[in-house]
Amino acid sequence: MDYDGMTKSLLTRREALMTGAAALLAPRLVLAAPEAVTLTAGVVAKTLPGNVGPSTLWLYNEKIAPVLRIRRNEAFTAVFRNELAEHSAIHWHGVRVPHAMDGVPFITQDPVQPGESFTYQFAPPDPGTFFFHPHCNTVEALGRGLAGVLVVEDPRDQGLFDIEHVLVLKDWRSRHDGSFEDFLTDAGAARAGSFGDLRTVNGAVLPTLTVQPGARVRLRILNVDSTRIPMLSLRGAAKPVVIATDGNACDPFALNGWRLGPAMRADVAFIAPSKAGAEIIIEDVFGTKPRPLAKLVTAGQELRSTRASLRLPAAELPQPDLKTATRLDVQLLSGSADPKLEAWAKENGVSPDEICLTQKVFWSLNRQVWPGMAHDRLPPPLFELKSGRSYVAELFNGTPHQHPMHLHGHTFRVLGSSERDLPPHWADTVLVRPKERIRIAFVAGEPGDWMFHCHIIEHQETGMMAYLRVS
Repeated sequence: MDYDGMTKSLLTRREALMTGAAALLAPRLVLAAPEAVTLTAGVVAKTLPGNVGPSTLWLYNEKIAPVLRIRRNEAFTAVFRNELAEHSAIHWHGVRVPHAMDGVPFITQDPVQPGESFTYQFAPPDPGTFFFHPHCNTVEALGRGLAGVLVVEDPRDQGLFDIEHVLVLKDWRSRHDGSFEDFLTDAGAARAGSFGDLRTVNGAVLPTLTVQPGARVRLRILNVDSTRIPMLSLRGAAKPVVIATDGNACDPFALNGWRLGPAMRADVAFIAPSKAGAEIIIEDVFGTKPRPLAKLVTAGQELRSTRASLRLPAAELPQPDLKTATRLDVQLLSGSADPKLEAWAKENGVSPDEICLTQKVFWSLNRQVWPGMAHDRLPPPLFELKSGRSYVAELFNGTPHQHPMHLHGHTFRVLGSSERDLPPHWADTVLVRPKERIRIAFVAGEPGDWMFHCHIIEHQETGMMAYLRVS
C-alpha cells in the first residue's frame, strides 16, 4: 500500500453546485487525516493464468484486486491518481459516503481527467466488506481488472474468528494470446451478459489457502465480475453459514447455494475440520457440474474454541418505518432508444462519451432508459424522495434474465420475495430473478442524486440505469 502525506480535499465545480450539500456534508467530511492512501489507476501488462502472452490490464497500484483495510468511523483519505488515457473516478460500492464522495462522473463530481488527481475523504459509518471501481466505461474498466476491495473493520468483531480470507471472484474475457474479446456484445447485452472463460479467485485459477484445524474461519467473498452469477457451496465444510450480506451482519443462514450476483458480497463462516490435511472446496454449483473456484487446506496446530455460535454483532443501520413508508413500484423491463432523446443529443452536440452512454438500448426501469445527458441536463429522476423518510419499493422483474439491482449511498432491508424463501437481510445490491417481486425498505439519506442500476454492466450501459433524487 502506498501512502502520501496529509492532503486537502479537492473541491470541484460540480461539488460546489450541489444544492444544500455543504451544510449536510460538513460533519461527515474528514477535515484532516495523518496520512492518505494513494490509488493510482494505470495500464499494466500482465500475463493472466494459462495465457502465453501478456494482457493489457487496468489496475489500481498495479495489483489485481488490492485490499484496503480501514476502521469504522475513522478518518479515511484516498488520493486517486488517473494515469489512464480516459477520464475516471472511484465509486465506493456499498459504502454510505457523503454524496460528493460517491464517485459518479457528471453526477457527484467532475470526471478526473488523465494526469489529474482527486481526493476522497469520508469516515465509513458501517463495518463490512465493500469494493471500489470506476463508474464510467465500467464494462471495459472492470473487464480489464480495475477494482479493489475495501474492508471496514469493526472493533466489535475482534477475536470472533481465528482466520480470515478475502476471496475476489472474477472472470476474464481474454484469449490464449492475452488479447481481450469485446467486453460488450449485442448478444450478451440483450441477454444474460458476455461471459469470460478464464475464472479466477484473487487473480489465480483454483488458488490454495491454508487454515488451522478447528479454526473458526471467516471468508469475505466478493463478486467483482461484470456478468457471472455463481451459486456458492463449500464442499468439505460442516454447516457453513452466511453471516453478512453485502458486508452487513445478518442472522446466520445456511449457505445452500446462495446466488452471488455481480457486485454482491457474502461473508461465510464455518469451523474447519479438526484434522490436518482436510480439504474444503469453494464451488460454483450453478451448472450441472460443480465448478471448483478455490481450495482451503487445514495445516498446523489444532485450535479449539468454546464459542457456541458463528455470528457478528448486529448491523446498526437506519431502520425504515414500515407503517408510514411511502410505496414505490419499480419495473425491470426491456427497452429501446428514445428518438427524441437521440435527436436532443445530436442537436446539442452531446457525445456518448460525455454521458457514459452506449449507442444501443436493450433495458429500462419503469420504461425509462438512462439517456445520460450532461450533468446540467439530467433526465427526470425515477423517483423524488425526502431525506429521512421511509420507503418500501417493490422490484418486479418482467424480463427473462436476472438483474442484480444496486442503489448508491444507501443500505436497504430486503423484506422478502414472491418466488422463494428469502431470508430478510441488509444489502445494497439485490438479485431479482425473472418474474420475481422483491420488496426492499430503506430510509432516504443525504440529499442528492443517487444512482440506481443493474450491476450486470452490459445491462447498466444499455438502459437499466436511473437515479433517485433525495431532497
